[in-house]
Amino acid sequence: MNQQPLDKTMPWRQYICLACGLIYDEELGDPDSGLAPGTRFEDIPDDWECPLCGVTKTDFELFERQEITVSEQPIQFNREPGVVVVGAGIAGWSTVEALRTLNPDVPITLVSACVGDLYHKPELSVAISRGADKSALIRETGPDAARRLGVQLMPGTFAVGLSPALRQLRTTRGTLNYTHLVLAQGAKPVLPPQLPPSLCWRVNELEGWSGLQQALAGGKQSVAIVGAGMIGCELAEDFAHAGHKVTLLDRNTSPLAGLLPEEASSRLVNSLTNLGVTYYGGVDVAGITELESGKRVVELEANPSIEVDHVVAATGLVTDNRLALQAHLRFESGLAVDPQTLCTSDPNIYALGDCISIDGTPCRFIEPVKHQAQAIAHAIFGMDTVTYTHTPPVIRLKTRSMPVVLHGRPLAEGTWKTISQDANELIMEQYLGGQMVSQLKIGTSTQSQAA
Repeated sequence: MNQQPLDKTMPWRQYICLACGLIYDEELGDPDSGLAPGTRFEDIPDDWECPLCGVTKTDFELFERQEITVSEQPIQFNREPGVVVVGAGIAGWSTVEALRTLNPDVPITLVSACVGDLYHKPELSVAISRGADKSALIRETGPDAARRLGVQLMPGTFAVGLSPALRQLRTTRGTLNYTHLVLAQGAKPVLPPQLPPSLCWRVNELEGWSGLQQALAGGKQSVAIVGAGMIGCELAEDFAHAGHKVTLLDRNTSPLAGLLPEEASSRLVNSLTNLGVTYYGGVDVAGITELESGKRVVELEANPSIEVDHVVAATGLVTDNRLALQAHLRFESGLAVDPQTLCTSDPNIYALGDCISIDGTPCRFIEPVKHQAQAIAHAIFGMDTVTYTHTPPVIRLKTRSMPVVLHGRPLAEGTWKTISQDANELIMEQYLGGQMVSQLKIGTSTQSQAA
């Protein structure tokens, strides 16, 4: 690729993907996609794709951290009412940013079970093969973000009780009074009894991923991934690209069961197989044991056992319903919220991100979080100029060797129709009662590959 002379006087800029939130940094470039460090955004080819979600550069916009003037906030633990946010992931920090943009004075307390560092969660499933470590993924430390936004950050703190009538949140560091409460505690991995927590890695948050990353940094190792959903398939490709021996297990015959028709699933399996991944479908894990050597034995029902160095559980997510039950909040596979304001069944409690459900369906996607946060901030301050409109997000599987893009949620009773196919790409549509309900593209066209 021909590079234009760099403008030495222009500072390096960052551009954010509107679909997934990835930030392209001109200074760092994207070497994995052929963009050398120092590649200006204008010099990126039009057919370049976001390394996380696959959209092109037209879906990126200049990222400039907003300068927010904040009032002096107390440094010490504050029991005065204000807005309390539970959870310091993307949803929690997006809410804080939206609140502070509208009001520089309101007291904000952020309760976090972790240290509260800001990182982009979707990167966890593609970062091993890129040689990234924990420090490379942190965009801003929790204390730095708290100072910038005038927020009282309570790291290493767990929410243990909720009394809506008193407007009080009980934590492991004491009771917080609030005028409004925002629940952004995310979802946690589902671990069936056959998968002991002490013998399985989970990569749903930075600390868990970091432990696995350090364990795999010592050289080529063998890994069994239990669960061939989106995260399982992405991790399988990532680990394989990093040189590890990967076995992918799922109780369903095909990966991404419920999302992909058989024609698409077989292409995905073939792609993973070509990378060296061994896929076992239609198998159930009976248990895991640890050998004296430290290796794990994955015992399979009606199949031979598998001996590996590490086991990763990718068996889905579930929302913790503890606080909801205590507070008698409506819960339907997640905290049930108003689809426009994100208010729960209590008028002073809002929720967003992975922990919510809309019309009974969990909403575990990154793309809508920023809009959800803005709607909540406007509702809290009595401003009706911004509301949230929920539309099913585009599902993008970050498997670079066989990318998958799915518009609309497939239905079990729907009928798939092939629109076009060749050796590199398959395009299908699903219909129900004569109406199209979803569109699927798997693979990359010959034209795109040539470009």
